[in-house]
Amino acid sequence: MPHTHYTTLISATNLAVPLAAAPGSVLVFDCRFDLAAPESGEAAYAKGHIPGAQYLHLDRDLSGEKTGKNGRHPLPERAALVAKLASFGLNDKQQVVAYDAQGGMYAARLWWLLRWLGHDSVAVLDGGLQAWEAAGQALDANVPAKTSGTFKAAAPLQVTIDAAAIERSIGTRDHLLIDARAADRYRGENETLDAVGGHIPGALNHFFKNNLSEEGRFKTAHELRDAFGSLIGTTSADRVVLQCGSGVTACHNALAMEIAGLHGAALYPGSWSEWSADPGRPVATGATP
Repeated sequence: MPHTHYTTLISATNLAVPLAAAPGSVLVFDCRFDLAAPESGEAAYAKGHIPGAQYLHLDRDLSGEKTGKNGRHPLPERAALVAKLASFGLNDKQQVVAYDAQGGMYAARLWWLLRWLGHDSVAVLDGGLQAWEAAGQALDANVPAKTSGTFKAAAPLQVTIDAAAIERSIGTRDHLLIDARAADRYRGENETLDAVGGHIPGALNHFFKNNLSEEGRFKTAHELRDAFGSLIGTTSADRVVLQCGSGVTACHNALAMEIAGLHGAALYPGSWSEWSADPGRPVATGATP
């Protein structure tokens, strides 16, 4: 994307300009998905999407193999993800834009994964497909031809932490956990996705949708910094661990923290779905960590 480098968010207007003037300069991915209807996002893409966008499916493309013990959306194998993205035409240092119609909850997963692969030229379309249409931009039903790209992984820009380290941290308080799920699920109520309700002992709660304004766009950097600052206090951002149900909406909090200038938080990819699969791990319920 000439002269401009987007690493967190991009507006519909700022995306429309290069798509019209230099379509090959930016690679757009449609990440629409619904956990309750896994094929609905791809069906919606087929009916109409941002011109030139390719579709990535959360289960098939943005997650790895499930073992029953590694959560509902384990990370894909690194080399396989690199090859897949290159097969869609991604080149090194090329600008990528991810979008969905669910407030960025799935687009942020791709944003995080690309940064995990060392690619920082990736942004989420602020306001998603709704913002694109509200700006008067057209949709297209054509599926673009795939051409191979030159993308290769580099040093990770996002880091992970595993269950064993979190278990040790419950006693040592080396890390501060932030759970991105809705408050009722965090408290252990109304659990429908995982077999056990509750949260990891010591985890605080910041529902990912609280990162958004009423219009469905991300809040300002100042607002997000205040929100996360009130949770983490004097804890440095690089001691924060982000988790959720399966490692997806935690990426939304990672993006929000990056917008806020709070860098270095780790992701626990397996999140609650992995943690709760082991009956030997401790579980907390209620509103207090």
